[in-house]
Amino acid sequence: MKNKLIELYVKFTSPVKNEKGAQSLEWLGLAALLILLLGIISTAVSNGKESIGQIITKIISKISTMVGD
Repeated sequence: MKNKLIELYVKFTSPVKNEKGAQSLEWLGLAALLILLLGIISTAVSNGKESIGQIITKIISKISTMVGD
């Protein structure tokens, strides 16, 4: 009986402990997130009416005006 329980324990816990490929899956997820982020940033910085680049430029100019060149 004890041997059967040990066999069942090993049978059900070995797939859970198998992390082969988990690290590569994490890297693929990270790469997909980075590509998505770069796509969003490139769209936001593109030449639009009020793009992020223009907003950042305005913020920097206002800060330098307040601080004093």
